[in-house]
Order: sequence, then C-alpha cells, then structure tokens
Amino acid sequence: MALEAMAQQWNDFRRALRSDDREAFDSLMNGARLHASAATYAISLDPSESALLSMLLEHEKKLLALMKRLEDRDEKGQGGVLGSSEQER
Repeated sequence: MALEAMAQQWNDFRRALRSDDREAFDSLMNGARLHASAATYAISLDPSESALLSMLLEHEKKLLALMKRLEDRDEKGQGGVLGSSEQER
C-alpha cells in the first residue's frame, strides 16, 4: 500500500515525462511492485527506499540477463552486439 501511495505522489512527475520516458518510468514502478512483498519484511526501511531498492534490483536483473545474452552470442561466434550483417555496413 505504501508503494501505491508513493506512485500516486509521483504521478505529477510521471505525467510531465515524454511518452518514452513515461514507459520507462512505468517499467521501474512495475519492477518495484514485483518485490513489494519483500519490502514489507524490511520494516526498518523507508517505503521510498524499499521501492527504489526494488526498482534497482529489477533493473540489475534485466542488465545481467542482457549481459548473459551477449556472452552467449559471443561464445556462439555471432560477432559483436550488432551481429555480422549489421557490422558489414
């Protein structure tokens, strides 16, 4: 409930964002919602800290998944980030 209250407080900020930034903001908030139950166990944390930590955790998971995909791609010999067809241009 504290997370949703915080989301309401940040709603004016969200509305002021450009649409692509708003999409990223919504993704961060959804990431925080995924860990709301864990945040309830951390009673000592401020609700804002819990939400931000949850957002960072979800962001880190996405970053690690992307890094793993790049490593797997390199191991398969598919070239760099863009792939062989994009590199030839």
